[in-house]
This record gives sequence, structure tokens and C-alpha cells, in this order.
Amino acid sequence: MGEEASTIFTQAVHAGEEKRKPYHSLTMPIVQTSTYVFEDSAALIEHMERKMTFKELEREEYGRYGNPTQSTVERKLAELEGGEAALLFASGMCAITSTLLTMLSAGSHMILTDDCYRRTRQFCLTFLKRFDIEATIVPMGDYQALEAAIRENTRLILSETPTNPYLRVLDLPRVVEIARRHRLKTIVDSTFATPCNLRPLQFGVDLVIHSATKYLGGHNDLLAGVVIGPTPIIAALKEAQAMLGGIADPHNAYLLLRGLKTLAIRVAKQNENGLKVAHFLESHPKVKRVYYPGLPSHPDHELACQQMAGFGGVVSFELDGDLERTSAFIDALRIPYMGPSLGGVESIIEQSALMSH
Repeated sequence: MGEEASTIFTQAVHAGEEKRKPYHSLTMPIVQTSTYVFEDSAALIEHMERKMTFKELEREEYGRYGNPTQSTVERKLAELEGGEAALLFASGMCAITSTLLTMLSAGSHMILTDDCYRRTRQFCLTFLKRFDIEATIVPMGDYQALEAAIRENTRLILSETPTNPYLRVLDLPRVVEIARRHRLKTIVDSTFATPCNLRPLQFGVDLVIHSATKYLGGHNDLLAGVVIGPTPIIAALKEAQAMLGGIADPHNAYLLLRGLKTLAIRVAKQNENGLKVAHFLESHPKVKRVYYPGLPSHPDHELACQQMAGFGGVVSFELDGDLERTSAFIDALRIPYMGPSLGGVESIIEQSALMSH
């Protein structure tokens, strides 16, 4: 095990947490409150002066503006991704939509790669149009088309890596080079990778987004999202969040904090199992095609090997059969549950033709 690999295991447990915690607790307590009180008017004035002069705040004021349990999770996630700061949201979609609404304005334009989560694509193409914001979709992996789509009013490039559902891998150095040459921001949804397998910020990406509901939480018992990046951008997102209101509650933050402690162990095993399942399926006569970046047959296998430490626990595949036969196959499975999610300790299978979250 290399030094960086061992570091991620230690970071997952200890990063972002003070050694001395309230009430001498070993774990970070759930601070279950909506309001924070002040000792006297002098304490209130001091807090407001620090806030107005953009100094680091030493305490919380109101639940929509922050929470100690939430802040601990944010520090841990920032360290895991190698970012300056992080901001927790109520869900992964809340993280994406809040980021785009904050960074884009009327008359602006963005670029989105085509193989991505359905709701992300739907928000960019339909909802943003109400605010006179245009989105252009380009084929994943076609970097000439991506650069050709850039306009004078283009502000950012958004992509997933690996993508949902075909697990395509974005050439991060190439996209960052294109974006910087045209003075654009880059946003990468790295939910399928996790910081254990890929840290996009190390390649020069501006912002990383995760649906923390998936691998980061890891137990299919919470909804959360996170954005990680430079402090000035995260501060702007936090200011917007105070108005938009898409906050994570303290209990969910605690569940996420607890889940993160085993992230590296879980992902290491999911990488191992995912590759075994992919190899098994690819060799099966009734499987038409397997999509997994750890397989040499995957179009981005070489790139994935260059950028990623592991390939994750999601395997997409096509059976040699119609809808009815595929449904019969899924119904005959003994271990996986049928449901719209991924990344948790339970095995889940989803038939995209019938179900998409």
C-alpha cells in the first residue's frame, strides 16, 4: 500500500475533526438546534462585526447559515478531495442546481457532456432556460466538439467522470487546458469516483460535486450533496445557500460523518468486487456488452488507468435479450435489491429502461 493510499484511509477517519470535542465525546456530537443564542449584546456585536468584515466566524448564528456538525463534515470532505473548502447541501441535485444558479446569470451559456444523470441534463436544458441561460450538450469524449461549442458568453463546462450510466472517463488535463485558454470554469461531478479513486482538483478542475447519498454516505440512509473547491467560490455558494435554503440537517450531517469514516475501506472492496463482476459478465455468453473502465474493452480504459486509483463498484451491462427477458433475469437475482441508487453496502440493480432516479 502506497503512502497516498494509506493517507486516504487515515483522512477518512480523522480529517476535519478536532481531537478535543464537546463534552469530552469521542465522536462529533449532533448539534440539533435551529438557533444559537448570544451571551449578551457585546457578543452579538462582535459576531456581526466579524461577519461584516468577512473575518472567519468563531460561532454559529442561525441553522440556515451553518451548524457545527455540518462544518465538521465539510472540513473532512475538503481534506479528502484536497480542496480549500466544502459546502454541504440537502442532496446532490441541490448541490448542482445551487451551483449553476449561483455561477450563471441571464444571457450566459454553459456546456454539458451528453452521458450524464438525467435530472442534471433536464435542469440545464429546461429549467435554466426560464432564466435566459442556454446549455449546449456535446458528445462525451469529443473534445473538438467541446471547444467548438464555446461562445463569447460561455461561462463554464460541466461533466461527470465516470459518467452515468456508461462510465465514460473525462480527460481532465485536456478539458482544464481548453477551459483555461478560454477563461471558463470547470465543474466535475465525481460521485462515481469518490476521492479514493480520483481527485479532480489535483488536475486543475475548479469545483468538484458529489451526491453524498451514494458512496460517501455509503449506507443508503441519507440524502446529501457537497461542493468542494476554492474558498472564494465556496463562500459565494454559502451566501446563496442562505437565500435558497438547500441546507443539510444536523442528523444527516452526522450520518454522513459516520459513513465517511469507512469510505476508504468500503471503496477499496467495491473496486475489487466491481472488477471481478465486470470480468465475469464480459465472459458470459448471454451478456452482450459490459461498460466498466477497468476493462480493456472500455473506450476510456487507458485514460482511466492514468487518472484513477480504482474503478468503483458500478458495472453497467447489456443482456442479449429484450425487456421481458432482462426483467426475468433481474427478478431471479438473489442478493441485489432493485432500486434507484448506488455506492452503498447493499448491492443494488437498476434497469434503466424502467427506472431512473
